[in-house]
Amino acid sequence: MVRDLYNVREVPSAGGGGITPLTPEEEQRAHAVLFSEIGNRVADNGWARFPAYSPAERIRLYKVGRALSEWWGRPVRVEPEDECSVRFWLDGYELAPGRA
Repeated sequence: MVRDLYNVREVPSAGGGGITPLTPEEEQRAHAVLFSEIGNRVADNGWARFPAYSPAERIRLYKVGRALSEWWGRPVRVEPEDECSVRFWLDGYELAPGRA
């Protein structure tokens, strides 16, 4: 089956094949999805790990951590684990050295 794609176009990017920044509406939707997804994981386990491959993604995740802290009225800690992931956790739920 062939599907026609309407209103789809390539977005030119400055400097070649880089990632284009999100529009304000896309940024708001991404924030809402991350807030829900990460918030559910942290609420269930007390901690969560989420991938972040670019500085823009890390900034976005730090903003989500601040929003979760404000929403719950308690601090949600956010720190990079390595160059590809960020960890969120509530006080009292720090990971033991052997746990993943």
